Amino acid sequence: MATSEEIFALVTENLSRDRFREQHWEGSVSEYLDKVTKHPRLARNAFQRVYDMIMHFGHERYTWMREEMIRYEFFADPIDHGADAIYGLDRALMNLVDFFKSASHQYGTERRILLLHGPVGSSKSTIARLLKKGLERYSTLEEGALYTFSWHVQDENGKDIVCPCPMHEEPLKLIPIDARRAVLAKINEDLPEGEQVLVDGALDPFCRKMFDDLLLKYDGEWQKVMEHIRVRRLVLSEKDRVGIGTFQPKDEKNQDSTELTGDINYRKIAEYGSDSDPRAFNFDGELNIANRGLIEFIEVLKLDVAFLYDLLGASQEHVIKPKKFAQTHIDEVIIGHTNEPEYKKLQSNDLMEAFRDRTIKIDIPYNTRLDDEIAIYEKDFNKERIRGIHIAPHTIEMAAMWAALTRIDEPKKAGLTLMQKLKLYNGKSIPNFTEDSVKELRAEAPREGMQGISPRYIQDKLSNALVSDQAIQEKCINPFMVMNELEGGLAHHSLITDEELKTRYRELLGTVREEYEDILKSEVQRAISADEDAITRLASNYIENVRAYTQHEKVRNKYTGRDEEPDERLMRSIEEKIDIPESRKDDFRQEIMNYIGSLSLEGKKFEYHTNARLHKALELKLFEDQRDTIKLKNVVSGVVDDETQAKIDVVKQRLIKYFGYNETSATDVLNYVASIFARGDTKQKEE
Repeated sequence: MATSEEIFALVTENLSRDRFREQHWEGSVSEYLDKVTKHPRLARNAFQRVYDMIMHFGHERYTWMREEMIRYEFFADPIDHGADAIYGLDRALMNLVDFFKSASHQYGTERRILLLHGPVGSSKSTIARLLKKGLERYSTLEEGALYTFSWHVQDENGKDIVCPCPMHEEPLKLIPIDARRAVLAKINEDLPEGEQVLVDGALDPFCRKMFDDLLLKYDGEWQKVMEHIRVRRLVLSEKDRVGIGTFQPKDEKNQDSTELTGDINYRKIAEYGSDSDPRAFNFDGELNIANRGLIEFIEVLKLDVAFLYDLLGASQEHVIKPKKFAQTHIDEVIIGHTNEPEYKKLQSNDLMEAFRDRTIKIDIPYNTRLDDEIAIYEKDFNKERIRGIHIAPHTIEMAAMWAALTRIDEPKKAGLTLMQKLKLYNGKSIPNFTEDSVKELRAEAPREGMQGISPRYIQDKLSNALVSDQAIQEKCINPFMVMNELEGGLAHHSLITDEELKTRYRELLGTVREEYEDILKSEVQRAISADEDAITRLASNYIENVRAYTQHEKVRNKYTGRDEEPDERLMRSIEEKIDIPESRKDDFRQEIMNYIGSLSLEGKKFEYHTNARLHKALELKLFEDQRDTIKLKNVVSGVVDDETQAKIDVVKQRLIKYFGYNETSATDVLNYVASIFARGDTKQKEE
């Protein structure tokens, strides 16, 4: 049992006093200017800081379908161990990073509202949350340091008071605009484009009032005014409302623009005598406190029109208009997100043309690549998080497969099924289709991923399956349990009211069931034929016969000692398993011998599993030979003798060892596959 001393020791180990002191540094304006001349990045604007923050975590380039892609490590959420990781949206995230890169170079996008647009549950708010979380962490690092200042003055009673800048302004703004141009030119003279210091606009009304009063007191002597300034390190924090803001629309009666731009402090009006004195105003609206960082507008298009007008100036001119004050400069990234129905309303509203013109829309679709969709669910439903209940193999895969199928369009190419299209998107090879074919398929369906089933629905149904009575009793869930949950939930899905669409989604579940049956049959076949000695003997026998056939020789029968013709029946029984036609058998056999010969020249020995097609054919042949000896179909009737049961138990252990099943799920799989074969045998008899 841990003692208080051990707990205190752990806390101390994970806290650094040196880092604390760095993050709470204070100094004079002169000391800050020395810092900036050595490290100009300290004075970056908000767009530069966000771009640098993303790049700080690294990136990798890779090629997908002959297209160069970039994967930014930041979006894997290294800050929170992947809690908000984004999967499979590299193309959309590349567009997002390009927006910040362009804005950091002052190419015009810094004067736009960034609008993340996509269907519900497509990770729009997760991306915004990641950016906010990233800025918080980045501002604590040496690479992401930024600074603001406080006023140290005396009140009318001669008492020393400290007045922090309410909008966390950049200290270089204390340099008057006329002199600032020369100062920035000096700082930037050796800096490349994109890294130059850009400080625009005047101080906020409160700081301008303090500055003007002191400048008047010291008869225009700027250096004297600066003696009242203490520059300090600024750490961004959404919880402390420092540099990161979030605004969520309410009903029209409760919406008030002062929530964005601040409001009068009525308690201080009596002290300062006027409601237009900046000292009697709270500069604590979301746009005020987000200065130097980022503000997120949740469901931005549901905002009242008056709020949207505030955003026009905030984005285009980087100014806001607090009540009773002149326009005030801001430096912040404005990011909003919205769903498809709200965006369609915006497009059809002619009165909102100015807002549309100041918006850069980035589509955030659902995944259409199966592996990426699987990764979303495996993050929450894995062995570490789900204890006491076994998730049978392919359970998450089948749920993800159905979700992805609902998001892609039926292919227009003849001979290509929707399931095959999904596999092509996932990087699988399909005969007669190339990487160019995949690009054509994507080009003919540009809106894929912008509709379909949300990951949230899948997560909810996986959760339902995990807490069901069957799961609790059997301590296991399987794909059929989850598919039943998925189908049952469609009747009550609040976002799907079209009966035709529900029917299509049910049909796609049927497609997934068929695919799952094929996977199960394949796994049971491989488990039955996983007898290494037996398959090695079969391979050796086949190769010996193929060698004799291609060299027009006879084969020595090891039992009779006589030379016999190559066993054509054996060879064809194997080749037919991988659809080698009679007309192509000679080519295939010669191909095998050529392969063995090339290995021999390299000093290597041929092994059957090095040739994928031959390996598959041997497994299927061995399965066919052993299936009858195991009498798998008898499992359905429950009449199994001891010898057969022993063989079935061996297969079951192979399923557990090689494929990830447990005792319950392996038994279920064997019973199900046995029933499939029993049905097949019954059909053959009827025919």
